[in-house]
Amino acid sequence: MREPDRFRGAVRVWATGGADAAAAATVARELAGELSTVVLVEGFSDQCAVEALAERRGRDLAGEGVCVLPIGGAMSVARYLRLFGAQGLALTVRGLCDEAEEGFFRRGLERAGFGGDLTRPAMAALGFQVCVTDLEDELIRALGSAGVERVIDAERDLARFRVFQKQPAQRGRTVERQLRRFLGTMSGRKARYASALVRAVDPGAIPRPLDRLLD
Repeated sequence: MREPDRFRGAVRVWATGGADAAAAATVARELAGELSTVVLVEGFSDQCAVEALAERRGRDLAGEGVCVLPIGGAMSVARYLRLFGAQGLALTVRGLCDEAEEGFFRRGLERAGFGGDLTRPAMAALGFQVCVTDLEDELIRALGSAGVERVIDAERDLARFRVFQKQPAQRGRTVERQLRRFLGTMSGRKARYASALVRAVDPGAIPRPLDRLLD
């Protein structure tokens, strides 16, 4: 796909409705001719993780006609599923969500005609994977706290993390909880580390939801 960012922008405007929705839908339909599959994720950091794993595996998602699309939160998923379904762009749709947002994805799939009373395995069979608790937790478990700290050190943030650990709110928390909180405390850090952690995980330890999504 030559203009994935333009496609993402058009779809977001189309999904939110309003005065510009019709024009955005026209743009999205034109660009969708280069696509076969859309992967719905909750946020930009999830997009970074998916694309980092694809790159690591030598996959050219754009060349394959795949677009990873952050939807700005799970509550919007039903709207996006309608846009991409048989009555919309008629594309193959896959997805990744956090455990806490599983209900939104399940109900969205059911309303979009993907089935009824969907279980987690049924969602997985449809190509929608659930992270426990979220993708950051999955990656922290895959690397271990020492492995994550090595990545933080490589990113030249270890001194900041040590200061962060000494904050009153962090005392008494496990290192894993401290790491999870640290990764989300600054704008852009969560997305940057999503990519860095994926690149650092042993090939045999890639979190199952992310691994299955790419498969």
